[in-house]
Amino acid sequence: MTAAGPLTGRAALITGASQGLGRAIAAAYLRAGASLAICARDRAALEQATVELAELATGEQQIVALACDVARPDDVARVVDAATAALPQLDILVNNAGIAINGLIMRFTDDQWAKTLQVNLTGAFYAIRAASTLLLKAKESGRIVNISSVVGQMGNGGQAAYAASKAGLIGLTMTTARELAPRGVTCNAVAPGYIETDMTAQHLPEAARAKLMEQIPLARIGQADDVANAVAFLAGPEAGYITGQVLRVNGGMLM
Repeated sequence: MTAAGPLTGRAALITGASQGLGRAIAAAYLRAGASLAICARDRAALEQATVELAELATGEQQIVALACDVARPDDVARVVDAATAALPQLDILVNNAGIAINGLIMRFTDDQWAKTLQVNLTGAFYAIRAASTLLLKAKESGRIVNISSVVGQMGNGGQAAYAASKAGLIGLTMTTARELAPRGVTCNAVAPGYIETDMTAQHLPEAARAKLMEQIPLARIGQADDVANAVAFLAGPEAGYITGQVLRVNGGMLM
């Protein structure tokens, strides 16, 4: 029999879980013993992720795949209801869904700005609002982890909207932590540095990668598991007295 992990008997809803960082977080949660509701916009990618993640699950663990656009409040509410109906309870919410639209402020369009904030920040608000009552019922096992970014704390040229959305997510994290703390529910943020994902591969040419390495004391680009393990820790019992914090996983890029 497989030894029980720190999240055995708990259930998590993870947004943006079809690929990259979200899928790594889902895998880490499965290894820790949790059941999952995973959601993403791309149904095909979501189905493929479900097949691959199922290989990590034991007979007691459930994986529920739910298509969802976090920019739509009705969609988010529907997914939270569906996750609750499919799983015994909801203990953990991970707000990972995000997009990066890069461009200088002077050329950035209203639609690009609105779309970035709608997905990265407002989508997390929708999920927290929809799931809060359920997480309060979980009491001391209730956890929220929001995926921010190093650029939300230090800024980055050409990423005004992305940086603003990720900085806003930190403020949302701290306020949520204060509101839910009286019932034992924690809310924290993880702020990754540059991590090897499909998103960073698209926006990081080789010359820029070499220059970036000079800014990272650990002298390497982070891996998805570096972040996923931190997100799993914050959901577990050993992190029960940590709330309203931002855990930087950036190789020392920002100290």
